[in-house]
This record gives sequence, structure tokens and C-alpha cells, in this order.
Amino acid sequence: MARDYLTDAQWERLEAVLPPLPRMGRKPRDRRQCFDGIWWRARTGSPWRDVPERYGPWETAYTLFRRWQIDGTWAKVLKKLQVEADSAGHIEWEVSVDSTVCRAHQHAAGARKRGISARAGRTPTGWRPHRNDHALGRSRGGLTTKIHLAVDASFHVLAAVITAGQRGDAPVFTEVMERIRMPRISGGRPRTRPDHVLADRAYSSRAIRSYRRVRQIPHTIPEKRDQVGHRLRRGSAGGRPPAFDREMYKRRHKVECRFALLKQARGVATRYDKLAVRYEATVQLALIRQSL
Repeated sequence: MARDYLTDAQWERLEAVLPPLPRMGRKPRDRRQCFDGIWWRARTGSPWRDVPERYGPWETAYTLFRRWQIDGTWAKVLKKLQVEADSAGHIEWEVSVDSTVCRAHQHAAGARKRGISARAGRTPTGWRPHRNDHALGRSRGGLTTKIHLAVDASFHVLAAVITAGQRGDAPVFTEVMERIRMPRISGGRPRTRPDHVLADRAYSSRAIRSYRRVRQIPHTIPEKRDQVGHRLRRGSAGGRPPAFDREMYKRRHKVECRFALLKQARGVATRYDKLAVRYEATVQLALIRQSL
């Protein structure tokens, strides 16, 4: 039996947050073996049919991966690991927001755009796409998908959003921030507001600054050059320039490092999944594996 990717201590931690085994019906296959097979596919980016036999039938691994995507298990397990890290004081609430573009393989195209199965698109705790939207965008280089992340100062991913590759960063900022929701083990309202937000010039817009002002979230975002010129041409009516701390802005590299770590899984660096909900589950799987 294969034991390639998880140590015994890592598996014990993961098993503690997995859903309980069903009491009735046929006894399921070893879940550790299935998880290794699912992670092998995400790490290598290979087709499901190429999963080695030492992990059991590939149909079993795919069925478990698909079922846990549909019922939101991957998202729930990731959230439980985040809650454990927060309760242990490992999460620092200085959040960096950015996005990265991932090339989509030609096998990722071709999903049905009309009449998509409700079960395939249902994701209670994750992203709910439009029935004709599979988060595939066309660019000069071909099909692309974009991953938007909110990462804290200790490299924990607090929120992730999947969009088409041509989507801008600023319009998705509010959705990324709304995804930050950290339940507390001791009870009470979940935490949703960071102590500070770091982002690059792509997030320098009046709407984003107004959103943070309403929620009272301090931020460090440089101004775009054209915005500086517009403000200066208006003179005193242009208002004061927003505060910008260069030394604090240097900490934004944490999100870039997190993207590099996430893309070590080839199934994330290149998208092979036809459905966006499947690709989002692959991203969640990589985050779970790297959180153990």
C-alpha cells in the first residue's frame, strides 16, 4: 500500500478534520490511499486514468474527489485547518492581496456551456459560477484562468477566488475580501476584517479605497501614475495624496511567494479541469496539503 506523500503525523491531523465514515453501506476503501492518489494527480497534472495502480482504481479516487467537491468537503477541511491555525495564534492579520494567471491546457476547454448539470456546479461553501462560465479567458497566449488570493503575513491563505484570465484585479477585490471569514472555536462572530491590507497599483481605485474606508481597514497601496497626474491637474480640488509607506509595502512579497509555492502543484500551475468548480477544488486540495 502506497504511503508516498503524508507522514503518519500529517495524516492524523488531516483525518481529524475529515468527515466521519458512513455507518451503513459498503465499507469504503482506505481513505489515506485515495488521498495519496488524488494528490498524485494534482501534483503531476496527469489525467485521472494515469493514476498508478498502487493507489487503487482511478475511478475510486476521482469519485471521492468529485463527491467532496460537490458537497463542499474540500472547502470545509481547508476552513477547519485555518481555524486551528488561528486559534493557535499562527495567523497574522496583515493581509496581502494579488492574483496570478495560470495557463489552461486544451483539455480544459470543451465543457458544456448549456444545460450544465446542477450537481457539477453546486458548491455550497465555494465559488458558484454562472452556468455558462467556466472561468476560462482568452488572451494572446491562449486560454487562461486567474487565481486571486488573500494571504496573511505568515503565508496562510485566507481567501481564494477563481475567475477567467482576462478579468481585472480591482473588480474582484471586494469578493476576495468578503471571502475572509474566520470562525472562532470559543464562539462569537467570525472575524472578517484584517488589521492591514497590502496590494499593488492594480487595486488603486476610488471604489476600493471607499470600501476600505467604510470598513475601517488601513491599507498600503501605491497610486497609479495617471491618477497622480489627474489629482495634480485639479490642484487643490484634487485632494491630498493617499498615505503610502514604502517599508510596509515591501511586505507584500508574501503573496508572491505563496503563489510560487502553490504552483509547485502542476495541476494548479496548468489547469486541466474542464469545470471551474473542479479546478477550485484542486486549488483547495493543494492548500490543504501545504497546510499540514
